[in-house]
Amino acid sequence: MKRLRVAVVGVGYLGRFHAQKYAALPSAELVAVCDIRDDVGQAVARELGTTFFRDCRELLGKVDAVTVAASTAAHFELTRLFLEHDVHVLVEKPMTPTSREAVALTELAEQRDLKLQVGHVERFNPALLSARETLDDVRFIECHRLAAFNARGADVNVVLDLMIHDLDVILSLVDARPRKVSAVGIAVLTDSTDIANARIEFANGAIANVTASRVSMSAQRKFRVFQENQYVSLDFGGGEVRRVTSGGAQPLEERSWRLDKGDALLAETEAFVDSVLRDTPCRVTGRDGIAALELAEAVIADIERTSGRS
Repeated sequence: MKRLRVAVVGVGYLGRFHAQKYAALPSAELVAVCDIRDDVGQAVARELGTTFFRDCRELLGKVDAVTVAASTAAHFELTRLFLEHDVHVLVEKPMTPTSREAVALTELAEQRDLKLQVGHVERFNPALLSARETLDDVRFIECHRLAAFNARGADVNVVLDLMIHDLDVILSLVDARPRKVSAVGIAVLTDSTDIANARIEFANGAIANVTASRVSMSAQRKFRVFQENQYVSLDFGGGEVRRVTSGGAQPLEERSWRLDKGDALLAETEAFVDSVLRDTPCRVTGRDGIAALELAEAVIADIERTSGRS
């Protein structure tokens, strides 16, 4: 099989991991890494035995696909540059700062018949993949994503930094469009929202209650899903799945299992490479990225409404 020529643009904390995954895939050739910081980029290039470029335009003509893992503010221009030069793109979440920009990129990729995958890595979490097989009529979801403060993600509010992971998963499980969003949030350590809670009502009657915080003392990534005769609890961090079922008059039956944590980022990267090489649809498309951003924007707008901020 042909090896895909790839590069990573932005090799800070997360981008370095993306580069490591490409280097580990037999189906990919890590041609180069790129970063505006010479010391950071050169260090990753040395670690992985590849070439460093400071100017991402030097990658044009040398690669078939790239991962864009630079700051969120840079996602739109970088992704557009590569799409305009017929390079497939995996762009980290949030896809862009606004859904309007996400629409522009998705339409550009579709017009040029290019792959555009969005880095919603929880879609590749073994716990979710294991549990979702029986989740076919979700009625209620409750999730908590809590983390200690990290300045690395503070260029955007907590909705775009953390909550958007769960918004994307929720949209992948509920077969209906959101029709009403009620949200509250406050700033604690930054000038933007650091803790947020949202209640999302869907057109089919399903409801999701979502909490995200980046000022917590301990990490938590819990996801609870309810449907008729079934309750599923997922621990995205620990890999534990608990399912409780009822057969009507029968007593409740409980089953729990723990999965190897796996490597969701490697699975995400491999899926993108396979999508390009085999010309198959991406697992998380630009349209998925748009939907997650539109819902995140609705949450942010209601927080601003309830807090009096604009």
